[in-house]
Amino acid sequence: MFHNGSSEVASLYSKQGKKGINQDAMLVWENFSSKEGTIFCGVFDGHGPYGHRVAKAVRDSFPLKLIAQLDLHHKNQDRLSDHSSIAGSYNSDIGRLVDEKPTLTDNELDGTDTILTLRESFLKASKFMDKELKLHPDINCFCSGTTAVTLVKQGKDLVIGNVGDSRAVLGTRDHNDSLIAVQLTIDLKPNLPREEERIKLRRGRVFSLQNEPDVFRVWLPNNDFPGLAMARAFGDFCLKDFGLIAVPDVSHHRLTEKDEFVVLATDGIWDVLSNEEVVDIVASASQSNAARVLVESAVKAWKTKYPSSKIDDCAAVCLFFDSSSELKSSYTTDESIPEASIEQSEHSSLLGEKGIGGDAQ
Repeated sequence: MFHNGSSEVASLYSKQGKKGINQDAMLVWENFSSKEGTIFCGVFDGHGPYGHRVAKAVRDSFPLKLIAQLDLHHKNQDRLSDHSSIAGSYNSDIGRLVDEKPTLTDNELDGTDTILTLRESFLKASKFMDKELKLHPDINCFCSGTTAVTLVKQGKDLVIGNVGDSRAVLGTRDHNDSLIAVQLTIDLKPNLPREEERIKLRRGRVFSLQNEPDVFRVWLPNNDFPGLAMARAFGDFCLKDFGLIAVPDVSHHRLTEKDEFVVLATDGIWDVLSNEEVVDIVASASQSNAARVLVESAVKAWKTKYPSSKIDDCAAVCLFFDSSSELKSSYTTDESIPEASIEQSEHSSLLGEKGIGGDAQ
C-alpha cells in the first residue's frame, strides 16, 4: 500500500472524503509513449453509482489510446514522407528523380506540428474512450461517469485536455519575480454560455436547485434527473443525446523559465482553496510531499468552511519543471510493483514502471 507517491518531477496524492468510496483517480507516466522526457499526467473525478470504476477505467485506458493515436499519426507521416521521396520532381537534364522538397530541421518539425498532432490525438482518443465505456461489459456507465484533466509535457510544450470541472493551474513568476497562479483550463460547468447553448439545443435543461442556487446542473428534457454538475464527462450516457459531450477542451502552454510547476486537481481541492492558495501551498512544501500537503490543506479547509457538509474526495498531481532538484523517488511498498497500475486502498497512490497512479476503493 502506498501512502504517497513521488518521482524526480512529480508527486501525487488522494484522500477519500466522507461521501463513501473514493471516486478520484490519478496518474503520472514518465517517458510517455517511449519518449524520454515526455510526461503524461491526469486526474479523474468519478461520479454516480459506479463513478470510481469509470474513473479508474479512463485512467488506465485513455493514455494507451492517446499513445495509439500518436503512433498512428507518426506512421502516416512516415508513409507520406516515403511517398514524397519517390514522387519527387523529374529532372530531365540528368534523367532521374530529384526530391526538391526542402528538409526541415528537428526544431522546425517539433513546433506547431507537435501541438496540432497532440490536439488531434487528444480528440480522437477521447472519442474512442467514450465509445469503449459505452460498450464496456462490466461497468454500467448509463448514470455514472468521470471528469478528466490530462496533459502531455513534451519539451517546453504543455498540451492540456479538459473534460469536466477538474482543473489545471500553473505556478509561475511575474515580472516582479512574485509567485502567481495562472489557470490553464476552464471549469466546464453547464451554465457557461457555449455549454448551455449546446445542451439546450439538444433539449437538455440547465438550472440550479433552490437549496444550492450557485450549482447549475444538466437535466433530462422531461425528468428532473440526473442533475449533473458539469457540461462534459466520459460516460453518463443517459445525457449524451441531450447535450453532454466527452469532447475535451484542448489548450496549449509554452513553458518559460519563469514557470515552476503545474497542479492538476479534482474539485474537492478547488471548492475550498483558491488558485493562489493552491500555488502558495505547493511552493512552500517539498516537492516529494507537495501533493499530500495540498490535499491535507484542502481537507482542513473543508472542515473550516463547510463544517456541516461532507468532505469531498480530493486528488492532486503536482508536476515540477525544475529537473535540477535533488528530489529522489520516494515510496514505500510491501511488495514488488508490476508494470501495470495496481489498485490501492483508502487514500494511497501507486507507482509502477510505466507511471505513478492511484485511486482509492
